Amino acid sequence: MPESVTNTQLKVVLSDVNAKVVQAWRSAFQDNPEVEIVKGSILNQRVDAWVSPTNSQGLMDGGVDAVVKRHLGAGIQLRVQRAIRDGFAGTLPIGSAVCVPSGAATPRFLISTPTMTQSVQNVRETLNVALACAAAFQAIHMQNAAEPGSITSVALVGMGAATGKVPPQVCANLMWAGYTLFGDYSFDDYDELRATVSAQLDDIERRPEQERVRITPPQRR
Repeated sequence: MPESVTNTQLKVVLSDVNAKVVQAWRSAFQDNPEVEIVKGSILNQRVDAWVSPTNSQGLMDGGVDAVVKRHLGAGIQLRVQRAIRDGFAGTLPIGSAVCVPSGAATPRFLISTPTMTQSVQNVRETLNVALACAAAFQAIHMQNAAEPGSITSVALVGMGAATGKVPPQVCANLMWAGYTLFGDYSFDDYDELRATVSAQLDDIERRPEQERVRITPPQRR
């Protein structure tokens, strides 16, 4: 796959109503001044794409998914589930994502990426946040490869920090890992992404909570 926009060319906004998540982001992303961090609803972010943490079936019935569905209308869930059915036989694996037209002028796209397999699931002891965040950014690579320049800005929430019960600092550190990987590499497919992230973060539960891990991408072929 050809190289896509880099992390310095993509405007990234991290937006959440949870002050603890915002504080954790400021710590994890302290070396990334290009990332905008705000306390507030993702609905207020005027960007090309929103990223909504979902479940593997794309049922937008809770958390940020439900907020986004109420804002964009019921049709957004139909588009997400159609993309999951067409691209993944109806089940979206952790570490993959779909990017669909939102039906609105702002944002133009919704990126759905699962942090859990079911609608309500505790994922604090998993790598799901890193996998989901990396997959969301990979979806941007893929969309821009198909339609150059179609996504130049994106907003994300604290993935897994509410329903998923992931501690804010762990959430922030795992999202940082996914974000930095975006600037370093564009994967050929989601299987390669999952293998790379899982191999380097499989011992994350034994690492200090404050530790950030920068994922080393595969060597380019």
